[in-house]
Amino acid sequence: MRPSTREWLSARSHVHTDFDAADLVTRLEAKGESVAVVVPARNEAATVGDVVAGLRRELVETQPLVHELVVIDSDSTDDTARVAADAGATVHRAADIAPHLGAHPGKGEALWKSLFVTTADLLVFVDADLTEWGPHFVTGLVGAMTADPGTLLVKGWYDRVMDVPGRAPSTEGGRVTELVARPALDLWWPELAGVVQPLAGEWAARRSLMESLTVPTGYGIEIASLLDTHTRHGLDAIAQVDLGARAHRHQRDHDLAVMAAELLAVVHARRHGEPVDVAVASETLEQFTREGGWRTRPVPLRQRPPATTQPGYPAGAR
Repeated sequence: MRPSTREWLSARSHVHTDFDAADLVTRLEAKGESVAVVVPARNEAATVGDVVAGLRRELVETQPLVHELVVIDSDSTDDTARVAADAGATVHRAADIAPHLGAHPGKGEALWKSLFVTTADLLVFVDADLTEWGPHFVTGLVGAMTADPGTLLVKGWYDRVMDVPGRAPSTEGGRVTELVARPALDLWWPELAGVVQPLAGEWAARRSLMESLTVPTGYGIEIASLLDTHTRHGLDAIAQVDLGARAHRHQRDHDLAVMAAELLAVVHARRHGEPVDVAVASETLEQFTREGGWRTRPVPLRQRPPATTQPGYPAGAR
């Protein structure tokens, strides 16, 4: 009898302490594989320098686990690019990558464009706004990815610390995860209910997988990649790793509503067949506040087709 989803996934769940950076360097060298860490960033000058510097110090200089440390600057209006470069990252402005393919705002767009300026076999994605984290995020993700040759996608999971001025710190972060993503998975993809953090910003994927996926240009990238990997390759291709605790800058509920609407659109599309590129750039979300009255917010819906289908790929990266 097949074990329950949670029992089955627990067999493919790891803890970051299971892996040592020096051992991973030896293992990857034997396989001839390389690692790129990609940090998407928009107006994160206050935190991106610490993220880059910590990764470079521990996983480039002390242990050569990371071969490419790349920041994709997504239309920042502050000093994000300069701070990241000073800390030791290779910085690319998203709009300048593969300019013949145009440019769109959003996190998914930054990750999709990163395929054109990296060459590594394993891609690790790390958010730029982290305030509680460690280089073990990358070590854990790489370790979980290489623990089983069939693994194509690894999601990090952690206690999501919510530290809001005027309130006591708690682990009640991840509001969109608990109110949108988890209910959607439980209802329509119960076999994925054991994924603890489906929207984790720290995750890893094989290049061969990422370049074959249709990618939403906004925040839908995380749940879309999880659902599409499961649809095409099955649960055996997915693993997760406990990374401890994580804290970052939190958005207001009204801003998170836009993210929630985008996730619902991504889920709806994937319940009704294989995702395709869409011509419509966005729909709208109507919101009311007593101070500002009614306002209309754009909800990004555009998706990027698989990178392997695009002119200039992989020449721009390789």
